[in-house]
Amino acid sequence: MNTFNIQNLLRENIKTLKPYSSARDEYKASGSEMVFLDANENPYENGVNRYPDPKQKDVKVALAKVKNCNPENIVLGNGSDEILDLIFRAFCEPKEDNIIILPPTYGMYKVLAEINDINIKEVVLSKTFQPKADEILNTANKNSKILFLCSPNNPTGNSFDIATVEKLLKEFNGIIVIDEAYIDFSGQESWLNRLEEFPNLIIIQTLSKAYGMAGIRLGICYASFTIVEILNRIKPPYNVNLLTQSYALKRIEDQESVNIEIAEIQKNKEQLAEALKEVGFVSEIYPSDANFILVKVDDANLRYNQLIKKGIVIRNRTTQALCENCLRFTVGTNVENQRLLKALNEIES
Repeated sequence: MNTFNIQNLLRENIKTLKPYSSARDEYKASGSEMVFLDANENPYENGVNRYPDPKQKDVKVALAKVKNCNPENIVLGNGSDEILDLIFRAFCEPKEDNIIILPPTYGMYKVLAEINDINIKEVVLSKTFQPKADEILNTANKNSKILFLCSPNNPTGNSFDIATVEKLLKEFNGIIVIDEAYIDFSGQESWLNRLEEFPNLIIIQTLSKAYGMAGIRLGICYASFTIVEILNRIKPPYNVNLLTQSYALKRIEDQESVNIEIAEIQKNKEQLAEALKEVGFVSEIYPSDANFILVKVDDANLRYNQLIKKGIVIRNRTTQALCENCLRFTVGTNVENQRLLKALNEIES
C-alpha cells in the first residue's frame, strides 16, 4: 500500500476533535507525597477512592515486555468490543461508509456496524474457511473503510493463510483489523511481529481467553503510533478501571502460570478431538488453532437440546454461513470434557 494515508480514512469531526483532559492527564504523579485536591474525589482512602491511570501505563509496560513491542503501540479498552467500537467511530462515517466481514465470523463486527449505522459487505469464506482475497478486493469500494479478519477464526478455529492476509494488507485501501483473540493457542505467529510493515494494520487481542480473565474485561489493541493517538483521542478518560488494571498486571507478570494453562488446554483439546472421532453422529471434526473445536453432526438442533437436558452447554452454530449442523465445543478441564463425552455417548442412539 504505497499511497496509504490515514488522514484520508479519518472522519472529519475526529480530525479536529480535542480530547477531554482529565485531572490525571494534566498532572503526572512523581512518586512524592502529594495532596490531591484536583479531581473531586472522596479523600478517604479505601483502595479505590482515586481515579485509575487513564493511560494504564503499568499494564502497557508489562504487556510490551511480554509481546516485545513499544508501549506506545498499545491501546487498552473495556473488553475488545470497546476498542472495536472506537475504530468504527474514528474511521466510519454513518450512512456513508461500509465495512467488509467474512462470514462465518465473530458476530460483534456486524452488531457494532449496525449500532454505528455503517453499511456491511459480506464475502463468505471459502469451503476451507479461508478469505477469498480477489473477491474481497473486488467487493471493496472507495467507502470501504475497514476489513475484519478473525484469525484464528471464530467459530471455525482455523488460522488464515499468511500469503492471503499479506496480499490484503498490501492491496486493501483501508484499515485491516486482525482479531487475534485466540492467537495464544495457535502455532502461527502473531501479526504483531510485522506491525511496522503495515501502517493500515490494527491487531486486537484480549485477556479473556488464554489469560483466563474474561471477568475483568480487558481488550488490547496494537497499532501504529498514529492510529493509537487517534483512538486515545476519542476513548473515555477512565475506560479501564483500577481493579481491572490491578488484576491484569498480576496476571501478565505471571506468564509461567499462563503458559501452563495454555499447554493443559492444548493437551485437553487433542484428547477431546480424538475422542470425538468415536461419537457416531459426529461426521467431521475441523482443525483448530483456538481453545474450541467445531464439529459437524447429523442434527445440530437436536443434539444441542439433548446436551442441555444433560447439563452441558455448548454453542449451536448451525445458522452461520458454512456451518450447517455444526456445534462448537469450548475445551474445558479434563473432568468437564469427560462429562461432555459421557453425555455425547449417552445420547448417541
